[in-house]
Amino acid sequence: MKTKEILEKVKNNEMDIKEAQVLLDGGLDYACIDYDRKKRTGVGEVIYGAGKTSEQIAGIINNMIVNQQKSILVTKVDENKYNDLKEQFPNFTYDKLSHCFYLQEEKIMKNKGKIAVICAGTSDLPVANEAVITAKFLGNYVIQIVDVGVAGIHRLFHRLDEIREANVIVVIAGMEGALASVIGGLVDKPVIAVPTSVGYGANFNGLSALLSMLNSCASGVSVVNIDNGFGAGYMAHTINCLGGKV
Repeated sequence: MKTKEILEKVKNNEMDIKEAQVLLDGGLDYACIDYDRKKRTGVGEVIYGAGKTSEQIAGIINNMIVNQQKSILVTKVDENKYNDLKEQFPNFTYDKLSHCFYLQEEKIMKNKGKIAVICAGTSDLPVANEAVITAKFLGNYVIQIVDVGVAGIHRLFHRLDEIREANVIVVIAGMEGALASVIGGLVDKPVIAVPTSVGYGANFNGLSALLSMLNSCASGVSVVNIDNGFGAGYMAHTINCLGGKV
């Protein structure tokens, strides 16, 4: 939101002076946005939506817009929060599966290599979509491969040539989390394993998959936290950056 828009809203009684002051001064009493992060790391601050109210998310987004941030990613925005936000931010895109809410208006240079995001089952798609959206948002070509878990391992072999073309591979699995080890033993690229909370009781909400992945006997497999598609997509991006830009 630009200064003129804020002043127009105050004039038309659509915004009170306190709200306008927060936007114009750049200060929020519940958040301190790190605008130097992009200079340090190459990636601007991403908003973690879980635990924040719709009003807090809206305030942070507006502050970013006032400060000329044209690409904004918010993760873990449930549908209730999205319903509160969608009228205020009609240019944003919402992915219902991953609960990502994002705007990408600035042109970004693409990394040369590809990232493959692979999930064991359809139930892992919410986490997989978060990884895909994150990696694309940061400037990567992404191929997504779905439902190739070890219960039907032949499905994976049909896609191996495509998988091996990627510079980095993200593997997402719940249950016993075996897919990451299998792929780790078939490729010569770094594998980022993401355990999901998908599974029956003894899965312990993803703990069994996490421990399986941490104990993988395949070399070259690293592990992020349970259901952390964003972390995997971000890590895959940082590795893929090493290959240079298009």
